[in-house]
Amino acid sequence: MCAGDHERMEWMERTNPDETDAADVKQHARPATTGNRAMSTFSAADEEKQRGVRRMKLTALGLLLFVALVYVLATWASHEGAGAWAGYVAAAAEAGMVGAMADWFAVTALFRHPLGLPIPHTAIIPTKKDQLGVSLGEFVGENFLSEDVVRQRLRAVGIGSRLGAWLAEPEHADRVTAELSAALRGALTVLRDSDVQAVVGEAITRRADAQEIAPGIGKMLEKIVADGGHRRVVDLVVTRAHDWLVLHDEQVMDAVQGGAPGWTPRFVDKKVGERVYKELLRFVTEMRDMPSHPARGALDRFLTDFASDLQSDTDTRARVERLKGEVLGRGEVQDLIASAWTAVRSMIVSAAEDERSELRLRVRASLLSLGARMSVEPRLQAKVDGWVEGAAVYVVTTYRHEITSLITDTVAGWDAEHTTKKIEANIGRDLQFIRINGTVVGSLVGLLIYTVSRALGA
Repeated sequence: MCAGDHERMEWMERTNPDETDAADVKQHARPATTGNRAMSTFSAADEEKQRGVRRMKLTALGLLLFVALVYVLATWASHEGAGAWAGYVAAAAEAGMVGAMADWFAVTALFRHPLGLPIPHTAIIPTKKDQLGVSLGEFVGENFLSEDVVRQRLRAVGIGSRLGAWLAEPEHADRVTAELSAALRGALTVLRDSDVQAVVGEAITRRADAQEIAPGIGKMLEKIVADGGHRRVVDLVVTRAHDWLVLHDEQVMDAVQGGAPGWTPRFVDKKVGERVYKELLRFVTEMRDMPSHPARGALDRFLTDFASDLQSDTDTRARVERLKGEVLGRGEVQDLIASAWTAVRSMIVSAAEDERSELRLRVRASLLSLGARMSVEPRLQAKVDGWVEGAAVYVVTTYRHEITSLITDTVAGWDAEHTTKKIEANIGRDLQFIRINGTVVGSLVGLLIYTVSRALGA
């Protein structure tokens, strides 16, 4: 079968769309794997492109048939003595047919074996698909994912100044604030309270166990006593104690009488109870009203000594650590630590949902301020550009193999036949111009060669 017959059969197939479309539908109905589903399914745009390829193939075939007819007529005219012009036309037409057939072979060899013959180095795309995928991945890795290229492109973009100008717009700051709030709410919704509570409780307990608290408490108490900050507490305690004694005199006296020996007369117990109560009330009243009361001074010395012991006395520090462990080990304390997350989470979610909350207003103001600074401060712009460049370079240098493997593995997962058809549908129309150009250029070259040969007397 000659090339012209092959082209005619192809033209006949294109002119019987019912049979061709039925075959295409049947072929497209084959199940596709997940990896090649996108390449094995023709979209409406692909079908339209494929029809354009068919029209261009008919145009190229029509041009080939035209120069073939011209060659036949010119050759016949030359044999009939029509004149020298017939030879020129025949030579041009002959070269045009050769150029058309050569370019038809070259274009066809990209997608399939010409005439169905397994000629070496034909059907390049279906047979070399995986190698093309590897080459494409290497090309992308070397030319797009190199450190120098990434830095150069990002530096040319000027992300810092552009981002600053963008953030300086109030509507953009509002949008970013809303997106951050939505992301925060989503993250808090995804997190399970029990897991977070366990982590928070463990972190606080571990932190408390790892750090001794007695010296810190001693320093704080020493500073409070030195500044006189404890005196308000003492005033409050003695005032409440005086008021309580005034209201509960009978109870105090009954408690004193109840502790007396059984052999003492009751009136003696009563006198003793009244005396003890009066002395206690007098002592508390004097301590309340006299800032320089000796008891207050004794309390100051006690607190000062206790603060010093917390920092330097080994036994005191050890007792505080044991007390700390006992307190942290109680279930009530652990429940309180765990419940703190619930309260914090509820507070954050409420603030994130409320557009007028202090949290969102502060975030918005910070974004506007940051954008205004980034848009005018070169140092800040350079710093942001450096961060972005560093992050991008880290990603492409660390995960370059994974990125290029994505390209290679994706191409390898495509079905060869459907990949060929899809590529041909997208670029085949332009390739048919090669056949047309080959026919025209071949005719001109043939005419030139024939003309030069005749001029040189060949």
